[in-house]
Amino acid sequence: MTQDMVRVVMGPSPPRVPVIFLPGIVAPATLRFARLFEALGDDVNAVPKELEVYGGPPVPPPHYSLATEIDGIAQAADEHGFGEFHLYGHSGGGACALAFTAAHPERVLTLALDEPATDFSPQDMEEMHRVFLPLLELPPDRMMPAFINAQMRDGVEPPPMMEGPPPPWMADRPAGVAAFVRMLSGADVAVERLKAFDRHVYYSYNSLSNETWGRKAERLSELFPNMTVELYDGLSHLNSSHAAEPERVAAALRRLWDSEAAAP
Repeated sequence: MTQDMVRVVMGPSPPRVPVIFLPGIVAPATLRFARLFEALGDDVNAVPKELEVYGGPPVPPPHYSLATEIDGIAQAADEHGFGEFHLYGHSGGGACALAFTAAHPERVLTLALDEPATDFSPQDMEEMHRVFLPLLELPPDRMMPAFINAQMRDGVEPPPMMEGPPPPWMADRPAGVAAFVRMLSGADVAVERLKAFDRHVYYSYNSLSNETWGRKAERLSELFPNMTVELYDGLSHLNSSHAAEPERVAAALRRLWDSEAAAP
C-alpha cells in the first residue's frame, strides 16, 4: 500500500491544539516549559513565547510598555496562524496573559494562569508599590536574591538555584526584572472587562509561595464566571507546578480545553 493510499484510508490528522505559553521574568520559556511540553505530547501546537522585555538588545527595548507585551502575543499568534488560541501564563507571563485577555478576549479560547505577577486590582497594585518597587533600589547582586525571597511564604527558604556558572541569559535578568516591575507598577488594565470573559479559566498556585497568590485567586474568581482554582501542595513560585508536576498540569490543561470545546 502506498503512502497516499494510507493517507486516504486513515483520513487527515486532527488539528493540533493551538496554545501560547508565556514564562515568568527569569527563566526562558523553552527552559521553563520543557517538561510540560513533553507531558502534553505531539497533538498540542505548544508555542513558547518569550517576554518582549528581552526582545532587545537593549534590555528593555525602547518605548517598552505593557502594550509591547500585548502586541508581541498577538504577533506570535499571527505568525503561527492562530486566529483563536489557548493562553497559559506563569508569573510575569500570567500578568501579560491577563492583560491580553482584557484587550483581545475574542482571540482567547481558554486562559490558564500560574501565579500571575499581578491581577491589576487596586489592592495588588498597592502591594507591588510597597513590596517590589523598593527592591529595585538595591544593587543587582542584592536585588535578585531579595526579589526571589519575596516570592516565598514567610519562613520558607527558596529552593537552591541552578548549579555551576550562570547561563548567558542571566546577564540580562536584573535589567529585565527592574524594567518589568516598573512597567507593571504603572500599568492600567480595565479588569472589569474580564467579567465579560465567559470562557473557561484555570488558576494554579502553590502552598509554599507568598500568600498573595491566594488573595489573587479570590479576587479573580469574582471576575471570571467560569474559573477553576487548584492548589499544589509542597510547591512554590520557584518550583512551580508545570515544572515539578508536569503530568498533573498537562491533565488539568486538557480538562480545561475539553470543557471549553464541550461548552454550548
